[in-house]
Amino acid sequence: MIAKLRVGFVAVVLAGMTLALWPLQAISMRRGWRLQRRLPQLWHRIAAPVAGIRVLTVGAPAAPRPLLIVANHQSWADIVVLGQAMELSFIAKEEVRSWPGFGLLARLQRTVFVSRERRRGVGTQADAIAERLAAGDAMVLFAEGTTSDGNGVLPFRTALFGAVEGALKRSGEPEMTVQPVSVAWLAANGLPLGRFGRPLAAWPGAVPLVPHLPRFLAEGSLTAELRFGRPVRFAAGDDRKALAKACERQVRQLLATSLAGHGFRLAPAAEQPARETVLASSGPEADTAHSADGTFQKGA
Repeated sequence: MIAKLRVGFVAVVLAGMTLALWPLQAISMRRGWRLQRRLPQLWHRIAAPVAGIRVLTVGAPAAPRPLLIVANHQSWADIVVLGQAMELSFIAKEEVRSWPGFGLLARLQRTVFVSRERRRGVGTQADAIAERLAAGDAMVLFAEGTTSDGNGVLPFRTALFGAVEGALKRSGEPEMTVQPVSVAWLAANGLPLGRFGRPLAAWPGAVPLVPHLPRFLAEGSLTAELRFGRPVRFAAGDDRKALAKACERQVRQLLATSLAGHGFRLAPAAEQPARETVLASSGPEADTAHSADGTFQKGA
């Protein structure tokens, strides 16, 4: 009974907040007001505690723009974890647009919808993302292309990293910033989830939204760690496939660090590491290593 009451309370509060902010966000988007970026973050900052989501943050978002954030993906709740941290928009698959409730929230978040099945449209989709990046929006790319069970990172898909190249051309800047980020679900009601308990917070593969969503909300308290990695410099002429590999490698390291149990002992304001540079090389990367300053070295 208590669990049902809690789920009902969360649903009523989030629905009421959405209805209250919807008209103002719609006007802001139509008129291009700065408020269109701030209101979604406000929604997520209220939604997180209402839904029982506690967020531990390590590191900080990169300041330079254009900024593409590349993250792992386990659940709809990842969006709340990321959205409460900063002003940003998401890149999502086309099907999300028509999902009840979630589709509306995605549109109000100014999400860019893409079809990963239509290869002929990838260039146009990348241009749409590039246009938003060049306008100064921080965009989130869930580069796995699907959701995992939260215990690891799936291989990154490289096609939409072409948006980085397009953003450079549109902005006229010599380089842009790409920041790897990991979201790790660590605990439920203060108790570590562990490898077999972590799928409680995840929504992988063909698992239906119901009963996943009520079960998630009924827990009462779930802890996630949001870990910002080393920003990567991407310059004109650099290889997007090398960029995708570098981001995947770093997200794997970030997630592994969080899941090792160190997250509860780390100070929230960790020192921001040095930035990386992507080499303009499309050759094999087996002989690529990180130097002490975060740049890439061949043959190390």
